[in-house]
Amino acid sequence: MRTVNDILESKAQPFNIIAPDRLVIDALHMLNSVNLSYLIVMDGDNYKGIFSERDYSRNVILKGRTSSTTTVQEVMTTDIPVVQLNDSVEHCINMINTHKTRYLLACNDAGKVVGVITIHDLLRQVINYKGEFDTMALAHQLIDNDERSVY
Repeated sequence: MRTVNDILESKAQPFNIIAPDRLVIDALHMLNSVNLSYLIVMDGDNYKGIFSERDYSRNVILKGRTSSTTTVQEVMTTDIPVVQLNDSVEHCINMINTHKTRYLLACNDAGKVVGVITIHDLLRQVINYKGEFDTMALAHQLIDNDERSVY
């Protein structure tokens, strides 16, 4: 059974971290430079939220805000579901579907955020370890969720 810990061990250490008081334009430049769809918002060692491309489109552009005057904390998503290191990939897929999200926070036993599990991480697990999963059912769940996800 593949777990959250297995996924995190296969990913590089997070370097896509931004402070909540930074401007959205800075976050957009960082998204472009790291070639990811999200940034982890941290205030020192404290997790605050996730800033994603969807946050930008829905909370900046569609609300008439400007990237050069809006801070990340004003538009970030803070209610990301949490999974534990020993949770299974199947559990993560169910969480993604239940919460209609693209991201899950991975926390250790002390409750500290140690990484982010994305819908794409889960899809890679299903593809790379297809013998361990009912691949068609899980792939359909992930694809359906990606089309319906809220953030």
